[in-house]
Amino acid sequence: MRNMSDIIEQYLKQLIEESGGEVVEIKRAHIAEKFDCVPSQLNYVIKTRFTNEHGYTVESKRGGGGYIRITKVETHSKSEYLARLKQLIGDGISQQNAKHIVQSLMENEVITMKEAKIIDAVLERESLMLDLPYRDRLRANILTRVIDVILYTEE
Repeated sequence: MRNMSDIIEQYLKQLIEESGGEVVEIKRAHIAEKFDCVPSQLNYVIKTRFTNEHGYTVESKRGGGGYIRITKVETHSKSEYLARLKQLIGDGISQQNAKHIVQSLMENEVITMKEAKIIDAVLERESLMLDLPYRDRLRANILTRVIDVILYTEE
């Protein structure tokens, strides 16, 4: 059985898809009422599942006329998409953000689920066995190299 966060995520992704990838603007209170949940649950879903690493930009305005604007960042080519991910990785990346990037690669059919699981396993803190910040820097180097291999084997 799916949990409420999964249901809200699917609903928002469906709205984005139906809009043709355009900007989707929602009212926090309206969505919370629709799913009979607290607004903070919606905030949680947006903060964890609609991040830059997942390929989204989010704008929000609080208050009476407040809204949340979610935009799917479309890239014109696979190489553009991968270059954008490399930018997000930078010099260091947390395990959670690395997982988001790997999930994005899988959702965009750049890698298979099996490949995603292998990459995730390599990037886990238990595999890297270093203290911070060295662990996040090593994770970034590994993930960047994986993306480079994907980029250069596509050509």
